Amino acid sequence: MDVVTRADEDLLLDLLNTTPVIDGEQTDELMDPGTGRGWAVAHGGTGDAGEVAALKHVRDAIQDVVRGAAGVEALEAHLERIALRPVLRDGAITWELQAPADERAAARALLAWATIGERSPGRLRPCANPDCRRFLHDRSNANTARWCSMALCGNRFKARRHYQRTRTAD
Repeated sequence: MDVVTRADEDLLLDLLNTTPVIDGEQTDELMDPGTGRGWAVAHGGTGDAGEVAALKHVRDAIQDVVRGAAGVEALEAHLERIALRPVLRDGAITWELQAPADERAAARALLAWATIGERSPGRLRPCANPDCRRFLHDRSNANTARWCSMALCGNRFKARRHYQRTRTAD
């Protein structure tokens, strides 16, 4: 029963990463109405204000749950208007997401979060760089990824740690 696609998983990760730290300041790519609308449309949504608001609410709740700042109960309010309905299509039973139009993208992200947690627990996590607000979905066999991006955080964090070690040794 594959209701969630790779595109939904990518939507979730992209959504979680809409609050990056840039030049030491946390930003929100969905805060500006024009930018938020463009982001939603680029990810298969309609871009209307209700959709962007639903995306922000679900994003914030999932971020808190993944970071351990809130329990899974924080997502309960977002589940009330989501349903999966079996549909007979081309001689097979498939599942269709039912949600209000302005909540469909947020519902897809929420279902992707649940699916990732069920299929590969612990693989959706915050970046190990304490100065970063991004998330990663570790798809490696070893489940050892620590950084949202080696270029963004991994190299910088390792270089900073090396610099501190060499300065301490002097």
